Amino acid sequence: MTSSHGATVRAMFDRIAPTYDVLNRLMSAGRDQLWRRKAVAALTERAPEGALLDLCAGTLDLTALLDRARPASRLVACDFAKDMLERGRHKAPRAETVVGDALDLPFGDGEFAGVVCGFGMRNLGDLARGVAQVRRVLAPGGVFVTLEFFRPERPVTRAFHAAYAEHVMPKVGGLLSGDKQAYSYLVRTMKNFATRAEYETELVRGGFSRVTSSDLTMGIASIVVGEVAL
Repeated sequence: MTSSHGATVRAMFDRIAPTYDVLNRLMSAGRDQLWRRKAVAALTERAPEGALLDLCAGTLDLTALLDRARPASRLVACDFAKDMLERGRHKAPRAETVVGDALDLPFGDGEFAGVVCGFGMRNLGDLARGVAQVRRVLAPGGVFVTLEFFRPERPVTRAFHAAYAEHVMPKVGGLLSGDKQAYSYLVRTMKNFATRAEYETELVRGGFSRVTSSDLTMGIASIVVGEVAL
């Protein structure tokens, strides 16, 4: 991600922070909460004991779920949009909040036993570099879970994504947030991102093993899990 692109995207997320949670619930008909619970379950069922990182944490929805699932673990929520983190800090008060770039994570090698990223990887300007950073901060045996809107391959899912992107996100999101440009940008990230299969290949190329995945709600969203070999 270039510095100018990163600054633009950061400012956009800061602008929509006040309405971000409400719009997530509304535009997914509440399904995003179920998806997040499944992502956290995928992480906590496979990750060893140790520190956990919510990457591109936004307003800390996943961090709060991690807190309930692993109440004794160190929790870190990292996002490059400070206002998003501030907006969600109350959801997981004990978690550390860190303003940081996913392409240059401010953490040591092997610092975490698990990393989860919800709807953030598609916003990275350099996917391979983002994957490499996650791999770097994970300890041997660590687990990386991605919850994301991948570019759909099935015809029915492609049709749904197209209708959703054209009619729902920019119109409803723009109306309620007052920032149509921001939601038009998010539509473009969905259209231009990798397919699930392409993303799995990127994880393998980036050093992850035992890469598995599953679709959620007819493939509207998906979970991909990668492990770091012992």
